[in-house]
Amino acid sequence: MTTTGPGIADLSPLDRQHEQKAWYWYDWANSAYTTTIGTVFFGPYFINLAENAVGGEDGRFEWGPLTLPPGSLFFWLITVSTILSALLLPPLGAYADRTANKKGLLGLFAWTGAAFATLIFLSTGDNWWLAAIGIVGGNLCFGAAGVVNDSILPLISTEDERDRVSSRGWAWGYLGGGLLLVLNLVVFLGHDAIGLSESLAARLCMLSAAVWWAGFTLIPYLRLRDHEPAHVVDSHEGGVVRQSFGQLRATLRDLRNYPVALTFLLAYLFFNDGIQTVIASASVYGAEELDHSQTILIATILIVQFVAFGGALIFGRAAARYGAKRTILVGLAIWMAIVTVALFLPAGNVPLFLILGVAIGVVLGGTQALARSYFSLLIPRGKEAAYFSFYHAMDRGTSWFGTATFGIVLALTDSYRPAIFALVVFFLVGGLLLMRVDTERGIRDAGNRVPSVV
Repeated sequence: MTTTGPGIADLSPLDRQHEQKAWYWYDWANSAYTTTIGTVFFGPYFINLAENAVGGEDGRFEWGPLTLPPGSLFFWLITVSTILSALLLPPLGAYADRTANKKGLLGLFAWTGAAFATLIFLSTGDNWWLAAIGIVGGNLCFGAAGVVNDSILPLISTEDERDRVSSRGWAWGYLGGGLLLVLNLVVFLGHDAIGLSESLAARLCMLSAAVWWAGFTLIPYLRLRDHEPAHVVDSHEGGVVRQSFGQLRATLRDLRNYPVALTFLLAYLFFNDGIQTVIASASVYGAEELDHSQTILIATILIVQFVAFGGALIFGRAAARYGAKRTILVGLAIWMAIVTVALFLPAGNVPLFLILGVAIGVVLGGTQALARSYFSLLIPRGKEAAYFSFYHAMDRGTSWFGTATFGIVLALTDSYRPAIFALVVFFLVGGLLLMRVDTERGIRDAGNRVPSVV
């Protein structure tokens, strides 16, 4: 048995615009967690806690036959949270499709994630385990909220509006995350002048990100409306959790009916992994291979954040004129150019390094925003969260491919230059697979209307 709720046609253009503006605020809210905690402050702070617990950087954690240096514990934590996310997101997506109160579910995961992030502020001295719980729980809730948030996009926008709405959401995210990061860097770098220790300054910065995430999530929670579930499996057996797993099994069986969506997911696996690895390795590459100072690296991070705001908007406008697929392919070509230029970038040349940061910012937000909106056209109505859970699981469950490639090439060549250039393969393969995606067929297979420009 299936149930069908109201469609996009039931919302007037004014109502859609109102909901879209509310929806943008969640990207603004959650990006603070990514930039302030995930990108800048947590790694160094956690490694310091771990070193305190074992008596310094030469100490070791010993668990049975395992002996780990304190610096490696951070990467194991991220790996564990990534694997758990990949396993837990699909059943969550199936559950989210069954509820009309998606904004409530969004708020639940966001506020729970912010509470976990608050544990990092409470972690002092050598109690690394409290920070570990905070980052693993925060990452899990961040991914869960992302699935729910992305599944709302098709409910508040028509097919012709998706690229614009998704791009504006990403742009707001980069702007919000960048603004808070600027404020936090002012506090951290000037901690002596305001009478704070370096440790307390870092903890306060991470606490501010948790408060920002929780506080601004109130806007979409209060302003979005409920959307009745459509086309969900209702077996009348068991509770909602059991029925959600029934929905998940039905979605897995149903996947073979959408081969175009599967092809895109495979393409996304490759090119998104390339993007994530470039971002993750950029600071290390700049410091270790190009000999840039921490000040230059921080300045580059800020440049990327604010340029990505404009880049997302530019890519959204380009997609409206040329179609999302063509625009993403142009973005992937630029990514290939970026890693090629990085191969030959001279050490110590600050202007060229900053220009490379600008180029990354231009394509970073644009390719990710359009990938989200493009995928939303290829999935059937009523199963948005279930399909977006696979989208996020592909991201998280395979995100080690790029870093493993980077690490292997680095080990073989003892140079970061060929390691960063090796990522060109991910953009090339992702682009070739994307070229095989038949956009119009995929949209029709999903039962959606083909936009005026594809």
